Amino acid sequence: MSTFLHRVAHWAFRRRRTVVLVWVAVLAAVFLGAANSSEAPEDSASLPGIESQQAFDLLDERFPGTEADGAQARVVFVAADGQQVTSTANRSAVDTLVDEVADGPQVAGATSPFDAHAVSEDASTAYATITYRTTADDLTEASKEALTEAVEHARDAGLTVEVGGSALETEPAQGIGEVLGILVAAAVLLITFGSLAAAGLPLLTAVLGVGISLATITALGSVLGFSSTVGELAMMLGLAVGIDYSLFVVSRYREERAKGYEAQEAAALAVGTAGSAVVFAGLTVVIALLGLSVVGVPTLTKMGIGSAGTVLVGVLIALTAVPALLGFWPDAVLPRRDRQGPRRTRSRRPGRFGRNRTWTWNWNSNRQGTTPAGTARTPWGVRWARFVTRRPVAVLLLTVVGLGALAVPSLNLRMGMPGAESKPTTTTERRAYDALADGFGPGFNGPLTVVVDVKGADDPAAAVTGVSDRLADIEGIVSVSPPHFNEVKDTAVVSAVPSTGPAGERTQDLVRTIRDERPAIESATGAEFQVTGTTALNIDVGRKMQDALVPYLAVVVGLAFLLLMVVFRSILVPVKAALGFLLSVGAALGAIVAVFQEGHGAGVFGVEETGPIMSTMPIFLVGIVFGLAMDYQVFLVSRIREAHIHGEQPDQAVVTGFRHSAQVVGAAALIMMAVFGGFMTGGESMVKMVGFGLASAVFFDAFVVRMAFVPAVLALLGKRAWWLPGRLDRLLPRVDVEGEALTRRAPAPDHASGDDDSRESVTV
Repeated sequence: MSTFLHRVAHWAFRRRRTVVLVWVAVLAAVFLGAANSSEAPEDSASLPGIESQQAFDLLDERFPGTEADGAQARVVFVAADGQQVTSTANRSAVDTLVDEVADGPQVAGATSPFDAHAVSEDASTAYATITYRTTADDLTEASKEALTEAVEHARDAGLTVEVGGSALETEPAQGIGEVLGILVAAAVLLITFGSLAAAGLPLLTAVLGVGISLATITALGSVLGFSSTVGELAMMLGLAVGIDYSLFVVSRYREERAKGYEAQEAAALAVGTAGSAVVFAGLTVVIALLGLSVVGVPTLTKMGIGSAGTVLVGVLIALTAVPALLGFWPDAVLPRRDRQGPRRTRSRRPGRFGRNRTWTWNWNSNRQGTTPAGTARTPWGVRWARFVTRRPVAVLLLTVVGLGALAVPSLNLRMGMPGAESKPTTTTERRAYDALADGFGPGFNGPLTVVVDVKGADDPAAAVTGVSDRLADIEGIVSVSPPHFNEVKDTAVVSAVPSTGPAGERTQDLVRTIRDERPAIESATGAEFQVTGTTALNIDVGRKMQDALVPYLAVVVGLAFLLLMVVFRSILVPVKAALGFLLSVGAALGAIVAVFQEGHGAGVFGVEETGPIMSTMPIFLVGIVFGLAMDYQVFLVSRIREAHIHGEQPDQAVVTGFRHSAQVVGAAALIMMAVFGGFMTGGESMVKMVGFGLASAVFFDAFVVRMAFVPAVLALLGKRAWWLPGRLDRLLPRVDVEGEALTRRAPAPDHASGDDDSRESVTV
């Protein structure tokens, strides 16, 4: 592997104009395809294999001309203090609104609260239901404006009017996530490298990769069904891994140049060594993303495919475009003192107290920085590695106990899909939600839709009545609406209002109870029924995600274990990597539950309402973070193994690996945290949850697991860490990520010492 990539980098460096032109041509081609492509489809809510989806499909079949997911507006009227909505003036204002909206071209029906008995017991609150023939995404601006104007007229009459539902759903406030992430990444790169060119190169290549990937996703959107969500995830991951992969190659290039290699050979060695780690790190990310297909959710599968393609583009750019760009400016990415060369000895004028001042600067091959008076400043990574290798048991126990404690809240995980209750109180949807809960009870915002199939019943009306009566007798149901039949009278829909809110545990138990009692009800009435609606759908999705989590973990961890075993030629190192990953994911999931479900520190992150954790969050977190965690595993441990196979003792190999990798891995983690954390600036609760979860997981994995857990375990295992049975050693292919073959083919220049601690002292 390293030899092949070495040749690729040599070719890219020599043919740099060709390489850059090819990438520019690819960018132009995919942008042209995106410009001429059809509009991307909207996110599909279809989830095959769950009861709620089957009920929605039955509704579409038996109620032709209306869509189960059609747009709906629930207009809530609240009378002023001491008044009632049933007063003459208020009633007139409500009827006027209903009449105005009912004439709209896309309106299927507008039901007055006085005709549908939708008035609270104290007559302080009422609601009108407006249904549309199309989905919320297909509503015209004219339809939305007509509803908005009617609402304003009712408000002018003295009523408090709020609108819930999907028809006028408020778009979340757009954050500055992408911009903030890039700015922080630029600052981290500049501090790490001390060079504008070195900081700018990873940013440039990451933007190139994201541009190509987003344009490709847009161009293939109508063909493969890629929605805008696929592009958003691809952009988030593309920025993170694109910057990191280029960062590792550029960092290794600077290291090889400091050893005395010419620019072309240094670029080839960087790609042959760090580039090999990039390839296998990228493969682990791709495995994790493509593994989302085992969950059985089409949307997640498409998100995984689109993001995996983005990661592959980032890998290819790091292997070809980065050495090509280094060929144009071979010295620009080096520190300023390296571009100027060592300074000659020269005398200074006497100091203030009459003594000559002489400064001795240590010329460190790694350029970690020096201090006056001939004392080299030891890199923090080296100091930390020595600390851990001296106290591995204490560090290991502290790490495991600390992350385990952070993971404890995840035991109380409740999954669902946050609705209007999680929106800011500045939105009309949230105010409508609160008004309905105050006027009609907390369960009113999460009614259960029961679809009754009476196609085989002798008396359809009596069968539906029997189902409704049985449902009303179940503890936890407040009321059951009159049935609504289709034209051929073979299907009816009833709405059952629970006594608890849609996100409550008791509501989940109620849905389970209804389904458990279904065989007895169907046997007694002769009718079949299914439970659906938003509340039941969220419950079903959460259960599906929970059931898929273990198989997904088995597939992803199993494949990555085999890959890491090939890379490191060890059994215990991949086991350690998997255990460390589980610790970091558990801690991140516990932090999510603590903030977004239990409310600890919620105000700090702008979370106005706690609730269940997004159903797809655990699997999403596992998939994304597993791939990113293996990035740090490959980059850090490959340098440790490189030192080990070159003859260093286990503890010293850990120190050497940290000397070369700790600063760069830390910078890469900060960049990823900045990119993910930047998405928390948006107004959408789910986006904040994703950003917080990924940023915290990267922090735990990079700065706790990889920087403490990994060196402690390696120090305790010693040489046993690299043990591999002889038969397995013969069966596994050799990929040479460490570049051992390159070391034999291209020894270090005579004037550059191979010892990491060697320095040239230059007196100034």
